[in-house]
Amino acid sequence: VNACVDVVLSGVKLLEALGLEPSDGKNHAVLNSRQDLREAFAHFMERGAAAERFFSDAEAFQDIARTASEHPAAQLYVGGNAALIGQKLATNPDLKILLCGPVGPKLHELLDDNVVVPPESMQERDEFHLILEYQAGEQWGRVRAPAANRFIFSHDLSNGALNMLEVFVSSLDEFQPDLVVLSGLHMMEGQSKEMRYRRLMEAVASISDIPTDIPIHLELASMTDQDFMSNIMHQQVFPLVNSIGLNEQELLFLTQSASGPHASLASWSGIPDVGVVSDILFWILKEHGKTAERASDLTRIHFHTLAYHILVTVDGHWGNQAAAVAAGARAAGTQACATDTIDASKVFLKAPLEFVTSHTEAPSKISLNPDKPVVHWHREGISFHFTPVLVCKDPVRTVGLGDAISAEGLLYSEVYPQ
Repeated sequence: VNACVDVVLSGVKLLEALGLEPSDGKNHAVLNSRQDLREAFAHFMERGAAAERFFSDAEAFQDIARTASEHPAAQLYVGGNAALIGQKLATNPDLKILLCGPVGPKLHELLDDNVVVPPESMQERDEFHLILEYQAGEQWGRVRAPAANRFIFSHDLSNGALNMLEVFVSSLDEFQPDLVVLSGLHMMEGQSKEMRYRRLMEAVASISDIPTDIPIHLELASMTDQDFMSNIMHQQVFPLVNSIGLNEQELLFLTQSASGPHASLASWSGIPDVGVVSDILFWILKEHGKTAERASDLTRIHFHTLAYHILVTVDGHWGNQAAAVAAGARAAGTQACATDTIDASKVFLKAPLEFVTSHTEAPSKISLNPDKPVVHWHREGISFHFTPVLVCKDPVRTVGLGDAISAEGLLYSEVYPQ
């Protein structure tokens, strides 16, 4: 239920256009000024890490958004995880997509013809999200980016309040979907604690109204409030959904928020360790997933990081996992390079060629075989499917990559009727 127009441009170019000098990095959970923007951008650029923040000052944000959208180097795209997943699925001519998010005139013009927007979802003004990209090795003052990534910020109230969730759920009766994809919970972080909690309870009530025979996938995104993450996980949202999509930042934040395995790890250094990642994924499904004793629907997690993907499923609920995880990896390579198929000269392998599958129990050691790139292992009724990713050397566009990966993985996943 989150949709917007993404304004994509070089972060350094925008900060220069705003007359902001390079500064030392400093993390801000919420951006209140241009100064906060400058410090937070430097902080994440220095780490080569993706982040998303709320900009609290509406007027200051409108000024920045105007400068960004009118910049000659700026590109305007469909944005918001829900709209991006919808757009990706809509490239399949056999699918019809229902999108409920705040859709303004510019966004409506950018959407695929296969995407249906209910009239109640239309609004007069677009919500803009600013996506500041930087390249590997790019310099800004003393800061040098170790990897290509992006810093996203917005002042987005309608997505932040999940304004379109009820419209979405009430539209399902007529639309009769085969799959529901939810995203946008992270946008609520701009709200006050009370408002956020109340809205989360209303969201839970709405999601509970979706017929149980329709699988629900939840796409997570960058968050900063551990209590809110813990609420989403423990008592509210996780038990209602069948599937989750997330990246390495979200996975680590999740285990830190709930004191899970490896929660003392402050951040990843380089490529996330496969054993650590699989321990956390295993714990999520063991603690919060479906078991004979637990009333939870959660049976699938699609984890993606730059170098590799892992699809984890509770046995007996999903099929075609090898194809699904491979399709997601292929989408990552083609979309980042903006090619129709993988061009071997434009990609490289960054995945570990050997790894252990766990650090908390007796692990097995795995060596990758290029002839069979999807590796499978098993742990207490839970299956893991791992694939390396052919990483684009010079990415044309990194925004929405996680959404494309999750969408493609879902398209190839087979859900068994229960």
